[in-house]
Amino acid sequence: MAASDIRKAAVLLTSLPQQAAAQLLGKMDPKQVEAVSIEIAKLGAITGDEQESVIHDFANANPSGLTGGSGGLGVAKNLLEQALGKNAAATLDNVRQSIEALPFGFLQKVDAQNLLTFIIDEHPQTIALVLSHIPASQASLIIKELSTDKQLSVIRRIAMMGQTSPEIIREVEEGLEHRMSSVVSQQFEKAGGVQAVAEILNVVERATERTILENLAQDNAELVEEIRRLMFVFEDIAKFTDRDIQAVLKNVESSQWAMALKGASEELKQKLLNNLSKRASSLLLEEIEYLGAVRASAVEQVQQQIVDVIRRLEDMGEITVHSGEEEERFVQ
Repeated sequence: MAASDIRKAAVLLTSLPQQAAAQLLGKMDPKQVEAVSIEIAKLGAITGDEQESVIHDFANANPSGLTGGSGGLGVAKNLLEQALGKNAAATLDNVRQSIEALPFGFLQKVDAQNLLTFIIDEHPQTIALVLSHIPASQASLIIKELSTDKQLSVIRRIAMMGQTSPEIIREVEEGLEHRMSSVVSQQFEKAGGVQAVAEILNVVERATERTILENLAQDNAELVEEIRRLMFVFEDIAKFTDRDIQAVLKNVESSQWAMALKGASEELKQKLLNNLSKRASSLLLEEIEYLGAVRASAVEQVQQQIVDVIRRLEDMGEITVHSGEEEERFVQ
């Protein structure tokens, strides 16, 4: 199971009634049970949007009324006990040990607001290190509450962070231990990076995201471009309104769509075709079929060109790219 699949499985299981979740867990092999249980134990609060996306992927459904769930070691323990009965003890011990070995694993139990109280006055490098080791949803809540200057300082440091030595991590953990009565030993760990920044900004409020990126662009435009490319991917077009899709269609050549859609999901393909006239839709399908087999790298290159067009349209105010927040409401 890839890391992304493990998270999806964990989110799905925490979104279901425990009895149903335990039945699914019981059908997995031991290694999968342990991997998914560890991920459940690591989970913090789960948004309704993420639940809906995961359930749609697994069950090809689009349920409504999801209000968000949560993970944690207690949830993992309950599911394991229901799924494995007397055999749960050994797996649970492995899960607990894995969680305790995570960098800053003790912070999984700490509310974002409480954590903010402890680290808000720390040096930006210290805050960056901590935020690189907690879920993006939790980190985004902390980023939102920092001053603009500190936001930029922290984001820069996360983006440029690479390998972090055990000594530095241990020193930061011991400082938090003194005030939070909890510490975790840490082995050499790769943390931070541009991907971490993109994940945090994807779930932070849109206004905060814009402020950070606009200010960061003043001294590092290339870094901002790299972050933005990671924040939005081609498949996200499927989440657009019909109005925004039509705006994008006007700015991208048919030949580009034909190539890009060779590697697209059926959902995205249908959404785009539904926004074309019957004739234009038929012509595009013919062009896609005519292309035959194409290199995946060529498809990805054209998809990225379309993403760049979308970002330009967003900058011009012609479309709205929703990043990790609820779809904007319109009022009369």
